[in-house]
Amino acid sequence: MIHRRNFLFAGSAIVAGPAMAQNRHAQHSPALRPVPPSPNPFNSVTQGGVPHHITSVQEAQRVSSSPAPAGVQGRWVKRADMPLPRSEMAWATVSGGRMHVVGGYGEDKFNGAYHTVYDPGHDQWYDAAPLPRGANHVGVVALDGVIYALGGFIEQNRRCDTKAFAYDTVSDRWRDIAPLPRPRGAGAAVVFKGSVHFIGGATDPAHERASVGWHERYNPATDKWDLLRPLPAARDHVGCVAHGGVIHVVGGRFNTFQYNTGLHHVYLPERDTWIEKASMPTARSGHGMVIHEGRFFCMGGEGGIIERGQTTDAKVFGTMESYDPATDAWQSHAPMPTPRHAIAAVSIGDWIYVAGGGAVLGGAVQASVHEAWTSRA
Repeated sequence: MIHRRNFLFAGSAIVAGPAMAQNRHAQHSPALRPVPPSPNPFNSVTQGGVPHHITSVQEAQRVSSSPAPAGVQGRWVKRADMPLPRSEMAWATVSGGRMHVVGGYGEDKFNGAYHTVYDPGHDQWYDAAPLPRGANHVGVVALDGVIYALGGFIEQNRRCDTKAFAYDTVSDRWRDIAPLPRPRGAGAAVVFKGSVHFIGGATDPAHERASVGWHERYNPATDKWDLLRPLPAARDHVGCVAHGGVIHVVGGRFNTFQYNTGLHHVYLPERDTWIEKASMPTARSGHGMVIHEGRFFCMGGEGGIIERGQTTDAKVFGTMESYDPATDAWQSHAPMPTPRHAIAAVSIGDWIYVAGGGAVLGGAVQASVHEAWTSRA
């Protein structure tokens, strides 16, 4: 059963809730410029950013099934597409009831400085101040009307840095903050008790791009980082939320999507240690994860097998599953109409919004597609 309650939430859609709108800083600058939806649902970044038609072979990659027992199916509806097809943003966040999507692949480049904002009340996208330097797989999170953007890759899913920035939603301006203690991209950022935790990810050397279990905490009041107990199974492209006084990390990959996992670890701050909970039924990485109506929803993702540089058994997931923290059990729900990975996913009000993402395994094809799910009839 889905309980109709509102929560502050965070994760791979890693977010601070709409209640922040009561804070002065949760307002938005009137300077944001409205932009129309993209006329193209898909672009190919490997072919010069030109419009792309999904082939039958690529359609065959789509997977929507789940081994989990069925829960409330809900329904998906179309929303205004993103201004341009993008993927590998990896995460989005919410401030003042609006979704912020930062960085990613698009327009024949892998280091976009994109920063777009979606207002669900008007079904409208806006351009906001661009990220000071372009990157993909940037960890983003919102706290008290400030958007934090942490790390990221400046090449195609590799060559990371330690740069970290903070964006003020009122002034529409970014500023530098203390850099990460160690460089990485594809880490998960989450707000917990007034601080920002940055967990997992992958780091250099670029030709290896190995997953890490690093767990670092940023204090906005002091502009300083400290180190906490690392994630037991080092991985990247995870889902992450904070709920009930603990932090949940779900799924992800060990180095590549060939080694996806459904592992579910929970960080206990008072003991500075981790425990395991019920694994996600569908092992995947690059999925979205949000808290919605008291449950943790995971949607989308990718997987495949790499042998001698060739990828087989390619999968792009539309599967949506949810976890009940009270019973430590999973359910399945109506799958995404358009399977994607490396999506922007958030929960606002009665809806889960899922925008953009990779339409095929890997980073070759970006989507502007934007769909929303609700449990209500």
